[in-house]
Amino acid sequence: MKAVTYQGPRNMKVVEVPDPLIEAPDDVILRITATAICGSDLHMYNGFMAPFMKHGDIMGHEFMGVVEEVGLAVTEVAVGDRVIVPFVIACGHCHFCDRCLTTACENTNPDPGAAVMNLHNHLRPPAALYGYTHLYGGTPGGQAERVRVRKANFNCFKVPDTLTDEQVLFLTDILPTGYQAVANAHLEPGGSVAVIGAGPVGQMAILSAKALGASEVYVVDDVDYRLEFARDRYGAIPVHMREVEDPVEWLIDHTDRRGVDATIDSVGFEAKGNMLESTLRGLMIETGSGTVLRTCIAAARRGGVVSIPGVYAGYLHGFMIGDAFDKGLTLTMGQTNVHRYVQELLALIGEGTLQPDALVSHRLPLEDAAEGYRIFSAKEDNCRKVVLYPGKVPAAA
Repeated sequence: MKAVTYQGPRNMKVVEVPDPLIEAPDDVILRITATAICGSDLHMYNGFMAPFMKHGDIMGHEFMGVVEEVGLAVTEVAVGDRVIVPFVIACGHCHFCDRCLTTACENTNPDPGAAVMNLHNHLRPPAALYGYTHLYGGTPGGQAERVRVRKANFNCFKVPDTLTDEQVLFLTDILPTGYQAVANAHLEPGGSVAVIGAGPVGQMAILSAKALGASEVYVVDDVDYRLEFARDRYGAIPVHMREVEDPVEWLIDHTDRRGVDATIDSVGFEAKGNMLESTLRGLMIETGSGTVLRTCIAAARRGGVVSIPGVYAGYLHGFMIGDAFDKGLTLTMGQTNVHRYVQELLALIGEGTLQPDALVSHRLPLEDAAEGYRIFSAKEDNCRKVVLYPGKVPAAA
């Protein structure tokens, strides 16, 4: 089969690889009908995760398809079922899965590379993820013609034929990620929130905040077309980083000198940092930039919430713990517990309250994945979100 493989930083190639096989009784083989390039895939594409990658790793954690083969212990889906698969691989019955904390599943990540994250606390590793480094299990991803889905009884969700692939595809990651970010912000109806970063997760956070009753949703970014989309599609208030002297001061000025009720960091460690941060990153002293996190802390009101769906890894200097303490802020963060939200979000999509497919800007054949990665990373051609198709590419709706 054909699959998108990592061959080094900024080097993705579609190559022939062996077809996946049933390896456990509760596996299924899924024929991929649609798969997407996620913003966190760019962490690998741009080389930030190179120490935890191997050449030939199959990419992709946002995918869906049709069940083609089932293991002997599979009872919840059957051959021919159309399903979405969360990016988190969870067992469904461990200490954390029983508490709906599926990203902390104790039984799916055997990769010794995961120990790197736990040198100082000796915890068990977090759940395995599809197509996302050997920190998270080294599991082959779904940017391919087929994929082996593990623990299928818990990790496959059937979707109705009345909804298109693009309507439900983002249930695998970015929609529940944006939704959890807003849920973690504990916004009350009529509240205010500032989303820092207007990439795909930021857009889904804006969509979710509006659906959950926020009255004022600000979005801070420096990319014109992303800000325009958030304004025109979702009614967000754009704050252009190149057009205001200080985004934090602007937000405080427009909230009666209090700050917003909550801020959402939808960028993470790959944000543009200052010269010091760039130097420290180059020397491998720290692993990213804390500039967005500092913005979030500074723009939140006293007693507010900073919600962090953006990915961080390793160490950051200049963490504003004094400001966070003085304000009495609550910080919430972490990978998304997708399973908790799938049915709720599926219902909202079915009734038309949520229309995440509007985010799609580019539809490409799987063979053109390398170009999809390039234009998404470079923010060319007003690229908001790329969906890859192993089969026929559908026309835009």
